[in-house]
Amino acid sequence: MRTYSRRLPAQDAQNAITHAVADFERRGVAYVDLTESNPTRCGLEYPDDLLRPLGAAAGLTYAPEPFGLPEAREAVAAEYSRRGTRIDPANVVLAASSSEAYGWLFKLLCSPGDGVVVPRPSYPLFEHLAGLEGVEPAAYDLEYHGRWEIDVASVERAITPAARALVVVSPNNPTGSYITEAEWARLADVCAANSLAVIADEVFADYPLDALESRAVDLASSDEVLTFTLGGLSKSVGLPQLKLGWILAGGPAGDRARALAALELIADSYLSVSTPVQLAARHLLRHGALIRAQIQDRIRANLGALRTAAAAHPACDVLRVEGGWSAVVRVPAARSEEQLVLDLLRHERVLVHPGYFFDFPREAYVVVSLLPPTPVFAAAAAHLLARAADV
Repeated sequence: MRTYSRRLPAQDAQNAITHAVADFERRGVAYVDLTESNPTRCGLEYPDDLLRPLGAAAGLTYAPEPFGLPEAREAVAAEYSRRGTRIDPANVVLAASSSEAYGWLFKLLCSPGDGVVVPRPSYPLFEHLAGLEGVEPAAYDLEYHGRWEIDVASVERAITPAARALVVVSPNNPTGSYITEAEWARLADVCAANSLAVIADEVFADYPLDALESRAVDLASSDEVLTFTLGGLSKSVGLPQLKLGWILAGGPAGDRARALAALELIADSYLSVSTPVQLAARHLLRHGALIRAQIQDRIRANLGALRTAAAAHPACDVLRVEGGWSAVVRVPAARSEEQLVLDLLRHERVLVHPGYFFDFPREAYVVVSLLPPTPVFAAAAAHLLARAADV
């Protein structure tokens, strides 16, 4: 029997939730999907002519640049001026997605067997991406004390001699917590002391909700430690299908220059970003603001609807959401998260994520996307809270 690379993640058997969803799909049973995170399937209005620049004749000429076409890198740099951040286009590297950007940075920073330090809870992606690069992830903790805070002591415990980078997700998915300026100062000191680079995933930074004034954004604009900020069209303007992401390189000038020189070889080996989307980048970023505004309105309205539903069920608690597209609900632990999710699906026709999907250290939590249309979301949220509180 053929064997494959040990870098591939284990092929886990489907759990009871995926079996139940597959059964519904097979039988054509309708349900409300409160795990939906694809903005193109959530009833948003996209301008009819938004993609017209992709057909420009200039896209017929192939003139590859390892870090991307200068006009596209300039467009990305200019986009950050909305938040008052000045970015040098020379420090912008284009990639096809944030996942590809992670892969490039793991290649840049780590040899096989080296480690990266990643947040917990968080989206279940790092283990796979790290494993595909032969890199070992170690988790640090976010703790909830009225807001989700980084346990810096757990960061220090997770750092081994093999660690090469710290991953920060701000706002985190699913906790919705931004890193604060005080947390960033402490982490920068820890990383400098341990020769770690920082990979700052800030793809949801454009969507503040109950955000603190002290939140830190655009971390690569600072010069304390070698830092790479990730962003992309997928979240910033709700266009995941166009496959354009980016890396902003920051930190001490010498470290940054050496990192960019090495990263250029990696980027030149892939040349993955299509010419048409690069040529259209300025137009997409400018006119995609209409989509971003719709998403912002939607997530605010849905968070309000979720809190309204929770007010009738004191046993359930909608935890503080500082930003992003998800909300975490703490529910009574009278049954397992998996059983609650199955009960919701089978009896209320509502699908949510169990907390264990995001590696919450204890039960019981469920996670919902704030993207579905508000009337649908509000009705489903009411069913969710009533069922969760029925113990």
